[in-house]
Formats: sequence, C-alpha cells, structure tokens
Amino acid sequence: MILMGLGVVGRSFLRMLIEKSPELRLKYGLNPTLVAVADSTSAVQDERGLDPKEILDMKVKKGSLSGHACEVGMRGVELIRGVEAEVLIDVTPSNFKTGEPSLSYIKAALNTGKHVITASKGPFALEMPALIEMFQESGLRLLFSGTVGGGVPFVRFVRKCLIGERVLAIKGVLNGTTNYILTRMESGLPFESALREAQELGYAEADPSNDIDGLDSAAKLVILSNLAMETDLTIREVEITGIRGLELDKKILEEGKTVRLIASSDESGARVKPEIVERIDPLAVSGALNAVSFFAESSGRHTLIGKGAGGDETAMALIRDLVELRMDLSEVGACL
Repeated sequence: MILMGLGVVGRSFLRMLIEKSPELRLKYGLNPTLVAVADSTSAVQDERGLDPKEILDMKVKKGSLSGHACEVGMRGVELIRGVEAEVLIDVTPSNFKTGEPSLSYIKAALNTGKHVITASKGPFALEMPALIEMFQESGLRLLFSGTVGGGVPFVRFVRKCLIGERVLAIKGVLNGTTNYILTRMESGLPFESALREAQELGYAEADPSNDIDGLDSAAKLVILSNLAMETDLTIREVEITGIRGLELDKKILEEGKTVRLIASSDESGARVKPEIVERIDPLAVSGALNAVSFFAESSGRHTLIGKGAGGDETAMALIRDLVELRMDLSEVGACL
C-alpha cells in the first residue's frame, strides 16, 4: 500500500498499524506491506516493504523523511502512478475549493488500478457523485469512513444499517471544534476567547476558517446526504452560515435551550447554520462531541453520538476500511 500524508492522521495510522498488527493478522489475515510513503516535502519507496516504525520514528524526530535510505525523487501523482500497489491510503489535508491534492491522487490511483481509502473530504465535497460512479464502473473500491465522524461510524451506519430504508432527513452536529466553542460560550466566554482556548487545546487549527465558517460541516453533510438520501449534492448547493463572531443570548440558556451549528438535509435543501436546540434534544451534545440523527420513513429517528475527527479516531476509521477491503478482496480471491 501507498500512504500519502504524514500529518496527525498519517502518523496515528502508522502507530495504530504497528500496535494492532498481531490482532489484524490473527483475526482478519491482514498483513499489509507499506511500499511507499510521502509527506509534504519528501517520499520513500521500497517494493520489498518499508518498516512503519522506522518511518514513524524518523518523521517524529526529524519532521521529514528527507535523507532516508529509500528516498526517491518522485512526488505526488508521479509516485502513485510509478509504484505498484493494491491500495492508496490518502490522508492529505482537505481543500474545499479545489479538492487538491487528494482529488488528483484519487484519480491517479483509479487510473492505475488501485483501490482507495481516504480521509480527505475535499474531493467528496466537490465531486462525490462522479467519483462514486467512476469507481463503481472500474470495479475498484473507494472507502471513506474517515471523512465523517472519525470515531463514530456514521458512514458505515448508513451503508450497513439503513439498507432498504428511505431516509427523509438528516440533522447533525458535525464539527467538534465549533461545538466546543459553543459549549464554552454557554459558560460566559465570548466567541474570540472560546476560539483561542480551542486552538490552545488543539481542537482548532491556527486558521480555523473551515470549521467556524461551516465548510467542514457542509462537506460532511454532502457525504452523508448523498449516501443516505441518494442526493447528488456538492458543497456549492449547501447554504452555509458559520459561527464566526456569534453572540449567545443568555435568555436562550435561561429557557432551557442552547445553540448548536446544525447541518441538515431534507426535501427542501441542505444547509448549515446556528440553530436554537432544546437541551433535551440528542443533538445538544457538549464539548467536541459529534451527533447525527437520521430520520427514516419506516423506523423513525436514529441518533449516533461520539467523538469526532481526531488523529486516533480517524486512523481507526482507516483501519476499519482496510479490514473491509481485505474481506471484500478475499471473497474474489485477491489478497492484501
């Protein structure tokens, strides 16, 4: 397999792969060989297999793979095209304007016969229907559980547990950063102070725009809506209002209510905006938690609550997808 990206999620994935290797081999017969890894400045490749621990240690200590004995001059798309592998693991940052570099990486993998497991939301926010169709026609697998929720199997729940159901609507708190900020504002902190605290704790990036302006929530809504409701949404069709500069009215709290950044999709359209929520509503989660309610025609409301996208949580989603791919390939006589 090829791993593109060695940020927080990429390092967590390698760490989890090392720690869970005996269990994955014993339970699922999964013993993947890492043949290429790339970070933002360098790449290493060895068809005989790279040592995940050596790669992880070097990245942690030096901050780069530059100088590794197996360093190669190939980068990005060239690396994916030039290295033989069964699967691409893509954990590059999400870009909601262009989808790059992930979009090009996914297409390069498709064009060279590789399955893809990705945690990047950008390509799905912009071209999800087309990507799904291309992979289906090719017979290759495109797995993306890590794009939504991370620690909570939202995508898997839709694909496995809502089969045969008609989902009428989706409502959810899909961004842990904004939820943490709004939770702290309930205690009297102004928006800027709550944001600064979220950054100090690592919940928010130095540039928090994707979170507080609602883009991250919108991208996740696109993915869930297209899966659960069979829409053909892109992020361009979502009405988006974030929480930047929001002031929380104390009267709302006194009435037993609060405010959450709610992402919703129904027959009237898709939107992300701050909404007043009753305290007893399952979506009134606190801290950095995520929560999503699926409203099904026959079985009613299903709500999942849990940790959102962190390094370990997203890495676990990648591992789950890797196991699923291994099991699927075993059924058709292939091996990973």
